Amino acid sequence: MSATSDIRRTPRGLETRSRIVESAARLFYVRGVSATTLDDVRLASGTSKSQLYNHFKDKRALIHAVIDVQSKFVLAREEQRLRGVRSLAGLRRWRDALVQANSLQDGSCGCALGAMSSELSDNDEQSRQALNASLDAWQGMLVETLTRLRTLGALAEDADPQRLSTGLLAALQGGYVLAQNAHSSEPMAVALDMALDHIACFTPR
Repeated sequence: MSATSDIRRTPRGLETRSRIVESAARLFYVRGVSATTLDDVRLASGTSKSQLYNHFKDKRALIHAVIDVQSKFVLAREEQRLRGVRSLAGLRRWRDALVQANSLQDGSCGCALGAMSSELSDNDEQSRQALNASLDAWQGMLVETLTRLRTLGALAEDADPQRLSTGLLAALQGGYVLAQNAHSSEPMAVALDMALDHIACFTPR
């Protein structure tokens, strides 16, 4: 068994690893992955160089750990928000929660998963696959939500949850980018409103 495995299996080692990943996640989110160095992470997490390298052999290994943690956080949040949606009004409340959270930081930083996708997907295949799986899971939740609305009669039978969820997630991610550049949540609100207005076109008559 390697020294790294020993450290990761001890409570202190697990706590140190968690602190490193959490610090890296915050820095990647605010500064970006490329602009964050391992020394930045080491200083932010209060760890030594030997501790950091005992847990992560290089920056790419740390990036993959951050993707895992951020994906679990975002998907858990979205599952909680979407599981109770049983009407178009409920879907708009989901939209309101996202816009409000974005407005609290003046539109800056964007989506943790979307931002990492923009930086990593063209040069790190493992990161691309992991992020794609997470975004697929997010879209899957939207598909389930829209399918539920169709089953409950809030959407017509000809509504296609797969296509509508693609447009909705694209509006959300594009909205994050526009909000980040404008330092305002308004573009995100508009993008989501247009996507939801389109979904509302499938309300039974």
